[in-house]
Amino acid sequence: MSFLLILFFVIAIGLSALLIPHILVIAFRKRLFDVPDGRKDHVGAIPRLGGISFYPVIFFCFAFYEAVIAIFPDLWNERVLRPEMYTQFCMLFCGMILLYLVGITDDLIGVRYRKKFLVQFLVASFFPLGGLWLNNLYGLFGVGAISPWIGIPLTIVFVVFITNAINLIDGIDGLASGLCMVAFLTVGLFFWFHQVEALALLALLAVGVLLPFFYYNVFGRAENCRKIFMGDTGSLTLGYLLSFLVISCAMYEHETYQTSSSVVTAFAPLLVPALDVIRVVLYRFRNHKALFQPDRNHIHHKFLAMGFSHRRSMVLILLMSGLFVLSNVLLIHVLNLTLLFLLDIVVWTGLNMWFDKRIRERQSKV
Repeated sequence: MSFLLILFFVIAIGLSALLIPHILVIAFRKRLFDVPDGRKDHVGAIPRLGGISFYPVIFFCFAFYEAVIAIFPDLWNERVLRPEMYTQFCMLFCGMILLYLVGITDDLIGVRYRKKFLVQFLVASFFPLGGLWLNNLYGLFGVGAISPWIGIPLTIVFVVFITNAINLIDGIDGLASGLCMVAFLTVGLFFWFHQVEALALLALLAVGVLLPFFYYNVFGRAENCRKIFMGDTGSLTLGYLLSFLVISCAMYEHETYQTSSSVVTAFAPLLVPALDVIRVVLYRFRNHKALFQPDRNHIHHKFLAMGFSHRRSMVLILLMSGLFVLSNVLLIHVLNLTLLFLLDIVVWTGLNMWFDKRIRERQSKV
């Protein structure tokens, strides 16, 4: 990995580490807290504005990186953005700033979910406008290349789905940020291996801003005023950025890796949050509950119900996500894409049935 990518990765970590303590000070002075209620598991008033640091740091580092290699092209081996990628990145950052503003508003005074969905569908349409959309399923259920009439709506729905999946799984300390770091590292290493520096940098910058946040979120103590949540500001922008990188990984035009293995590498880190949202929605539909009404049926709630602590639940779910990624990347060489996808669903269903059995056994002993 080039020195310049590592340098800006370190800069992102440093800027995030500098910003979060200042955000904490402002939150406590202005009493901007996430107050616990019957649905939330945390204790004490904790600021939920950690996500405010994500977008500014990522945008600053990425723009500064592109400026450096443009001003001093002979000093670095990196390549400037191609015209089509420049358009895609412009649309990405336009969408991120809109979600960033909606997230801040929601964290401070609240926003109705219908308005949030409206903005999410709007910014999801920015990707196809920039020329980035799902144009090939590489044999999944026998489907190859797909027309724009199908691919563009599918892309918009996918972006909204992943954006909300990251938001919904942000239920215990370190879980959403940890799952995002697994995903960003996976696609980031993939882009670096195939020498797509700009996309690799974007993924590394996301990891860089998340590392200090992860420390404060998991190891910070509320009584010492050192604990913080990412809020909707963070989860919405992270989910949107992740969907951009995943689609770019699967659809980037390069003859050496636009194959089913690239699709698996792109989508495997999303299996845990995506399948969890689908399972929860199906559960609510089957039990005639409001689809958007919060409940305690997510995967992290199951681990807590089995008796695991918050931190151990987070670690186990991250390990489960990592195992999904590793097994999918290895098995795609011996299974076709459809069989592998069906195997993922079977394994996920079996795990949840086992979790439910453990929960019932534990409750029967109480």
